[in-house]
Amino acid sequence: MSTGPVVQLPVMLVAEVQDSLMVVMHDLSRLESLLSHTMDNLMARFNSVNQGLQAVSLPDVSAMDDVRSDLRAAVTELQFQDMASQLIVHTTLMLQSCAFRLGSETMGQEDGEEAAPLGAIPTDRPNPVTQSEMDAGSIELF
Repeated sequence: MSTGPVVQLPVMLVAEVQDSLMVVMHDLSRLESLLSHTMDNLMARFNSVNQGLQAVSLPDVSAMDDVRSDLRAAVTELQFQDMASQLIVHTTLMLQSCAFRLGSETMGQEDGEEAAPLGAIPTDRPNPVTQSEMDAGSIELF
């Protein structure tokens, strides 16, 4: 197996890049928390729809339109959260793989140290999320 030319990088540079990758992974974790907050808002919208449906009589078309609008907004938020979560997981795995590989290739492994998991960097599917806009629509619930 040919590995191509070898590039030598200063250890401090590699350490700084690896630290930056870890900071980005931490930021992604914070983003995931924000998405969790969005899910709380989503549940509040679903509860609002549920209460609206219980309080509305059939002939009240205006109230039903309000409930439908709340429901469309809730489904849109759910779609956004699902897509964003997939992208966060994918990006975190990519960054983690890069950080581990960078450290392993540059600094090696010390005696008695457990090897970092070196997963292959996925190249076949660089982006798990392909939708480019968010509109109300259908959603699959698992």
